[in-house]
Amino acid sequence: MSRLILWALRAHWGLSVVVMACNLGGLAVITTELWLIGFFGRLGPDWLTTFLQVAIYPALGALAGIVLAVRDRGHYFGWLDQRRPPSEEEAGRLLRLPISITVRALAIWIPGVIIAAALFAHATEPRNFTVVLFMFTFGALESAALTYLIVDRLIRPTIPVVSEVLDGTTHWSSSVLTRVLVTFAVTGAVPLFMLITVLSDPGTDSTHRIRTGIYLALVGLSAGAVATATLARAVATPMHTLRDALDRIARGDLDVRVPIGSTSEIGRLELSVNELAVNLRERERMRTVFGRHVGTEVAERALSGTASLTGDTRVVTALFVDVTGSVALSTELAPHDFVAKLNRLLTIVVAATEENQGLVNKFEGDAALCIFGAPIALDDNATPALRAARRIRDEVAATGELDIGIGLARGLVFAGDVGTASRLEFTVIGDAVNEAARLTTEAKQVQRRILASQAVIDAACAHERDKWILHDTIHLRGRKEPTPCWTDLPAPTPPRHNGTAPPAAASPPAAIQAPGPGADRAADR
Repeated sequence: MSRLILWALRAHWGLSVVVMACNLGGLAVITTELWLIGFFGRLGPDWLTTFLQVAIYPALGALAGIVLAVRDRGHYFGWLDQRRPPSEEEAGRLLRLPISITVRALAIWIPGVIIAAALFAHATEPRNFTVVLFMFTFGALESAALTYLIVDRLIRPTIPVVSEVLDGTTHWSSSVLTRVLVTFAVTGAVPLFMLITVLSDPGTDSTHRIRTGIYLALVGLSAGAVATATLARAVATPMHTLRDALDRIARGDLDVRVPIGSTSEIGRLELSVNELAVNLRERERMRTVFGRHVGTEVAERALSGTASLTGDTRVVTALFVDVTGSVALSTELAPHDFVAKLNRLLTIVVAATEENQGLVNKFEGDAALCIFGAPIALDDNATPALRAARRIRDEVAATGELDIGIGLARGLVFAGDVGTASRLEFTVIGDAVNEAARLTTEAKQVQRRILASQAVIDAACAHERDKWILHDTIHLRGRKEPTPCWTDLPAPTPPRHNGTAPPAAASPPAAIQAPGPGADRAADR
């Protein structure tokens, strides 16, 4: 069936053959029915002359139909013959092809119906006019409906190409409702009306009525089986494809594209699924790009909610990282070399922060502000912050490229969106952020390069507190009360092996040894 449709679509005479086959099929149904009811016997000895007179118009109509169908080939499928995409006008015209050819077929049939009824009635009793008129009318409707269904199926392979040109391929004449009604007409309504006409004809005896009824029942059953199977397949196949596509989307596979193969609501649904996949891919791309700038959690919060000025107050732990001597480095190094070093530092900061459930809230030149406890609340935000600080210091020291200071503070802050309706930024505002920045400045003078406030140590778990020691009580700039500052203990020295000293690489660097409280400043001085 598919090969036959492709041949009819590509062959120069394909459309003509399809249209003529439909019209001749309708004419054959009418002629067979008239023969079965014994109508030709009523014409008398001149039946052949009358029959030939009636056949003149169908012959002329068939010739006109062939000529018009050949013209339609270039009019509707010229772009296909030229092996190029259709223009918008050509694509829209193609969607109207089934209804256009169907209406034209009816226009050719109507004069023939009147002429045939008049000629047959002239050769027989006047009461036969009504019978012949109804016979030819129902035959014309059967032929036109069959033409619609076949031409609608014929253009289906071109719909994917048309969908690339038009935003939508839905046309009122090819809706599911229209197809169902036309299928009902072909399979049930028209054959039953023909049967009613035969049964109500007083000139038809019981024998002719029985065999004509059997014939019409067979026509209805055969046409119904083919038309219903075609309609069911036209609905079930794309629905199966759509279900598979939606299942893949639900599993996170967004590289889904459903071929658009219908001009009905199903085609609109196929287009909608493709648009859904595109929109989800774009949303995922925005999530990725946005997350790189503001953090994954903030990106999720922004994409899932409304862009409004919202926020709340909560207790968080702020971690501030800053490079020591960045001004001197920026003058000594080429800009791209300095930026490369800085990016390697920030890579360490981001990895350590995110793996400890924190958020890198912002980069401030050669510094970074990390938040633990917002926008996602944590039962314990001090412990992961301290753990992240130690990891950042150790990995940066291992690279030997930069020297940094890290400060940690804890307190009540505002965490939310700040800005205007057109542009928002998630930020954290509060004394804890300022305190962390001040501690960072002091931490640059400490051998272990980390200082944490008393509140952070008090809030941490016992296992983490054991790794920290009180360094000093410092009067931070801008604060009235002195601040107890804690730094971490050096890693324990590995035991000797077989009475020998451990390998040199196992010893912690001298720069990160932890002397007693207050000794750091004396050593620096």
